[in-house]
Amino acid sequence: MALRIGFLLSHPIQYFAPIFRELAKLCDLTVFYAHRQTAEQQARAGFGVAFDWDVDLLSGYHSRFLTNVARAPSTDRFFGCDTPEIAAEIAGGAFDGFVVPGWALLSYWQAVRACRRARVPVFVRGDSQLVGRRGGAVRLAKGLAFRRVLRQFDGYLYVGQRNRAYLQHYGAPTDRLFFSPHCVDNDAFRTAADAARRQVRAGNGDPDRPRRLLFVGKLIERKHPFDLLRAASQVSVLGGRIEVAFAGSGELQETLTMAAAAAGVRAHFHGFANQSELPAIYAAADVIVLPSDAQETWGLVINEAMASGVPAVVSDTVGCGPDLVEPGLTGAIFPLGDVVALARAIEAVLAFDRDRTRRALAERMETYSPTRAAQGIAGATTTLKSRNS
Repeated sequence: MALRIGFLLSHPIQYFAPIFRELAKLCDLTVFYAHRQTAEQQARAGFGVAFDWDVDLLSGYHSRFLTNVARAPSTDRFFGCDTPEIAAEIAGGAFDGFVVPGWALLSYWQAVRACRRARVPVFVRGDSQLVGRRGGAVRLAKGLAFRRVLRQFDGYLYVGQRNRAYLQHYGAPTDRLFFSPHCVDNDAFRTAADAARRQVRAGNGDPDRPRRLLFVGKLIERKHPFDLLRAASQVSVLGGRIEVAFAGSGELQETLTMAAAAAGVRAHFHGFANQSELPAIYAAADVIVLPSDAQETWGLVINEAMASGVPAVVSDTVGCGPDLVEPGLTGAIFPLGDVVALARAIEAVLAFDRDRTRRALAERMETYSPTRAAQGIAGATTTLKSRNS
């Protein structure tokens, strides 16, 4: 009999759809959604503009939307997703395993409780990482609370090294940790980026164009976009012909525009870029830079860029660093907030051998792929099923 797995997600998310399509090849999968996100809610979530994703997020796997009975439905508040009917779905679903992506919504806890009652193994797949030091009392209270939270799960799907360390720190047993890597649709990004490059070559693109540094994400303080501008200015002073491109919208765009002009840095602002627009933006870049603080628990734009053949420079607090960035080969890592070190890291990556780097990036993406993520989920479910039989 085919393995049967359930998955509850707040709403359709572009990064999960490729995993679900691969997982549906390995098992009988049902994905439940707690909320239908509107274009306006996407804007309020921090994207700055109202939009709908321009890629298909629902085909290739079985899904259904639950009825969200929350008084003020949303995905950014604990009580914004309230879906009591998930209990009946789990009770009658004969699932071998069930997955939630965290514990920040009431709907997720409704699913966890239902799994407990139905004796269905429940997994959590998130990307939390350990962050800065806190005071003793706060650290102790948080440690006790998180240990209690993690005990509610039967298995833990970690997306990378720092997420695994986080789970182990709060007591997740090693024999219940399973690797299901963070990923994007690598094939789609690679194919579209290659096509964009071929189009530029066919049009006899400028061989003397400036080297392009790319920032992709919301233009907000915690992502430190000003550090990239300052570093670009230093690289330019050293003789490099540099330009910076920002793909994203946010509260800092106006001040970034003025700061670039004041610093004499050539800057291009794409504004918000939907999924189908991104491969060409990556293809035009020489390096992607993500200078964020530790709230960047992963940084999936780095996966997108690497799938498109672009190396990365990230701060040492960005979650994906230990997994995706191999200094000297796929990118560089610099200390958060150190603009001088960021400039040196950019220079180092710009000097990489392009063909060698692209081969290394392709190899890395074979691991951080939807196929491997789906195999991790199916394998974890099979393992716990065999232990409990």
